[in-house]
Amino acid sequence: QVQFVESGGGFVQPGGSLRLSCIASGFTFSRLAMRWYRQAPGKERELVAHIASSDISTVYADSVKGRFTISRDNAKNTVYLQMNSLKPEDTAVYYCTAPRYGVWGQGTQVTVSS
Repeated sequence: QVQFVESGGGFVQPGGSLRLSCIASGFTFSRLAMRWYRQAPGKERELVAHIASSDISTVYADSVKGRFTISRDNAKNTVYLQMNSLKPEDTAVYYCTAPRYGVWGQGTQVTVSS
C-alpha cells in the first residue's frame, strides 16, 4: 500500500537548519509530484512546497520562499526539504505526500526555539 515515512525533524535554534527526508513506497515514485505540508498546534495543515515528477518545477509557500528547498531522488524514492534560516513560526509537524493519494505518514516534529 501507499506509505510515506518522514524523518529528520528535531529541535533547533532560530537561524538554524534542518533537512527533512521522506521515503515513499507503494507506487511509482518517479511518475508523481510530491509535496511537503506542515501543521502547527491549533492550525490547519498548510502546503509548504511542491515538486513535479520531473524535478524541474517547484512551488513554495510565500512564508518559506528563499529559505526552504524541496528536492527529490527518484532512484531512492525519497523527497527532501532543506530548511534554512528557521524561525519560531516554522514550528510544526511536517508531512510529505503525493497529491494523488489521500494518505499521510506519521510526520516529523520540527521545533524552532531559543
